[in-house]
Amino acid sequence: MTIDARALLPMAEQAVTIASHIVKTRLPGVVTAKGDRDMVTEVDYAVEHAVRDFLSEETPEIGFLGEEEGITSAGDGLIWALDPLDGTANFTHGIPLCGTSLGLIDHDRSVLGVIDLPFLATRYAAAETAGATANGHPISAGTTTTLEAAIVSVGDYAVGEGAEAENRIRLPLNHRLATRVQRVRMFGSAAIDLAWVAEGRTDACVMLSNKPWDTAAGVIIAREAGAIVADIDGTPHTANARATIAAAPDILADLVELVAGAAKNADCGTRPGLPEKLA
Repeated sequence: MTIDARALLPMAEQAVTIASHIVKTRLPGVVTAKGDRDMVTEVDYAVEHAVRDFLSEETPEIGFLGEEEGITSAGDGLIWALDPLDGTANFTHGIPLCGTSLGLIDHDRSVLGVIDLPFLATRYAAAETAGATANGHPISAGTTTTLEAAIVSVGDYAVGEGAEAENRIRLPLNHRLATRVQRVRMFGSAAIDLAWVAEGRTDACVMLSNKPWDTAAGVIIAREAGAIVADIDGTPHTANARATIAAAPDILADLVELVAGAAKNADCGTRPGLPEKLA
């Protein structure tokens, strides 16, 4: 199916407006464990149900993948990817670094994204070839030229089954970053990691994972803002990438080299982003 992502951007923003209202007006409610140190709230489910119902009515030809309930409809190469509440742990603790992330994937490429951070009153949006915005104003990635001048955010440490193996690279990576870059940050939200690279608030982010609901929106927003988004080996990022590295253009190569050094002789433990049936 061929589609103009720009034409769907207003509808995606409507869907995220529905989500934002729920996030802002409801308490977490019952918090259910999804695994070791991972949780889901009633708000996560409420947002996913509301957005899924809205999009299935408006775009029945497009599939839908949500973090909490997986694939609930399949499309012809097109699928919405939703994280109803990215940064759930932050949300349950009253930390405002959380929000809704809605992306559109065309086969294995992100082509549209909307990220809404309701407690920061900021919405990021982008569609392929249309540029990226924050609250309707154009944004662009930073122009930092050296890692020594860069603020770099990193993804959360792994939890649950296999966490020890997956963290074997994260620990040395953080050490290498701490001894090289200006500052290291951990925000607890993949959407914020990517959106803030797009806006130039940070210069790069490194996430040794790639779940489509986490990254689909942020990847296209960062790209349209002028950042480069790559897999762990520096090749162009796709929905099937093993990792997600976004950076100002002049520092990407050095950052990928730094990550490779940390990964040398180690098993990253990362997995393809899309479920097998979509790969």
